[in-house]
Amino acid sequence: MRVTPSDKIILFDGVCNLCNGAVTFVIKRDKKNLFKFATLQSDIAKEYLGESLSEKDFLASIVLIENGKQYTKSSAALRIAKNLSGAYPLLYIFMIVPKFLRDWVYSIIAKNRYKWFGKKDACMIPTPELKEKFL
Repeated sequence: MRVTPSDKIILFDGVCNLCNGAVTFVIKRDKKNLFKFATLQSDIAKEYLGESLSEKDFLASIVLIENGKQYTKSSAALRIAKNLSGAYPLLYIFMIVPKFLRDWVYSIIAKNRYKWFGKKDACMIPTPELKEKFL
């Protein structure tokens, strides 16, 4: 798959039910077809991230790669929301909340996501219609 500099790449935990649901949510609301996706467990993610995330934080965060920069946790989620259709861009107002507070809430959810939402045995496999969105 060809990736262009204007593509926004979302790296997510491929075995997390909450994360997979979030990806489906984004796909349905990505009317401008801006986002491409890959799991954090993939070689693509390793290629993009290298050593930028510690092993401990590796699967506890969503990562957005946009214009050559990496955004994680709440910053990634809010920047993604900013590009969705509907009223979701309004959520970007929460960027005024200090990052340490936003990330604290994000981290509580991330820490408990398997317990609250469950976990798959293997990474999500996209349907043929969605295959072009995945790296």
